[in-house]
Amino acid sequence: MDFNGSDTLPGPRTEDRLPHTTDAAVKIVIVGGFGVGKTTMVGSVSEIRPLTTEETMTQAGIGVDDNFGSETKTATTVAMDFGRIRITEQLVLYLFGTPGQERFWFLWNGLFEGALGAVVLVDSRRLEVSFDVMGRLEERGVPFVVAVNTFPDGPRYPLPDLRAALDLSEDIPIVECDVRRRASSRDVLVTLMRFLHSLAVTGSLT
Repeated sequence: MDFNGSDTLPGPRTEDRLPHTTDAAVKIVIVGGFGVGKTTMVGSVSEIRPLTTEETMTQAGIGVDDNFGSETKTATTVAMDFGRIRITEQLVLYLFGTPGQERFWFLWNGLFEGALGAVVLVDSRRLEVSFDVMGRLEERGVPFVVAVNTFPDGPRYPLPDLRAALDLSEDIPIVECDVRRRASSRDVLVTLMRFLHSLAVTGSLT
């Protein structure tokens, strides 16, 4: 077999290889409704070239997919997004972004398998979409934090008001973020890891 004149299979790019100091890897899922910014978050924070499964939206989705607030969106995730980021020299997070359209939610179960925690991305213009998302995580026993993605044309509410509107318990962290910015997305993941650590310390993480 010949690949570019060689009889060996090509290996990963140098920048995609895990650092030799890595001794722990954690699977994290990023979930939310259609158009809340999951693909953007994975792309902005991943230190490797992210894998995406975006496809062009077609007429078939009209009347089926709720694209309120995302009318100009031309592509959508149909399977998953995948990326990777180091939190410390020893700890690596594998990020799996879920498809947002409800007709693809059957794929979520497989993506939740083995996940230690989740980020629920929320659009303040469509809070109602988040209830089903959080309900699915609670059913599977996956701990999560809530990140409110700040869209330029979206209303801004105090976090305590959003907590009340989402019926979040006081122990679940809720933060604002701009998923276009790497530092902001990374801060969300750090918040999740701190939350998971606190659950582990108290024996609440199973």
